[in-house]
Amino acid sequence: MVAFDGAGKVALITGGSNGIGAAVARRLAGLGARVVLADIDEERGGALAAELDGRFVRCDVREPADSAAAVAAAVDAYGGLDLAFLNAGVSTGTGLDGDFDLALYRRAMAINLDGVVYGVHAALPALRARGGGDIIATASMAGLTATPFDPIYGANKAAVVGLVRALGPAHAEEGIRVNALCPSFADTDILGGIKDHLAETGFPILEVGKVVEAFMAILDGDDAGEAWFVVPGRESGPFKFRGVPGPR
Repeated sequence: MVAFDGAGKVALITGGSNGIGAAVARRLAGLGARVVLADIDEERGGALAAELDGRFVRCDVREPADSAAAVAAAVDAYGGLDLAFLNAGVSTGTGLDGDFDLALYRRAMAINLDGVVYGVHAALPALRARGGGDIIATASMAGLTATPFDPIYGANKAAVVGLVRALGPAHAEEGIRVNALCPSFADTDILGGIKDHLAETGFPILEVGKVVEAFMAILDGDDAGEAWFVVPGRESGPFKFRGVPGPR
């Protein structure tokens, strides 16, 4: 394990205007990396990019062309791409019973899953041209365990975990490491109205700084196709999936 050296590295961060994305951007910039923030929040994203001497590009991850344009912006501005942090995400806002809302369902699946797919597709050629690099996708603990309170969110985050586990070994030989970050309830805007409920029930809310530390631990490592859990009070690490039964 070698500590990440940001000098000369170029990082693209979707959902980079706030929350986990912004915190990671600050850490990477502090290590000497050049950061490109891709988000729909132009006000906060532009301000943060100026603060970090980086770049901001408006990017709706539901649109494949936007992900391609964000990667192109990073390459045009800094000559290449070394790291894609596919972090943009939203809560669902709908269930599957009488309250089912098709528009909210499509929005959540498009941002949380399609956004990762489009981001990987756009980033791979640029990373390959650089001789390798990293893709880290933000999944969730909801992708590792049952989430009866939001089954659609659980479904798209589980899909991200499955995607990363497949892509990891597929691209490791060419020096492209693909991994997932799976935080519990972190103190970001995505909590919305449930933050008060969590506080009332005594459920611990994860500090964003702990998520950043797990992110850096993934970068410092050598493995691929892993899903790193991040929960309060425990040291983060790759979730150990049990092997499936094979044929007899």
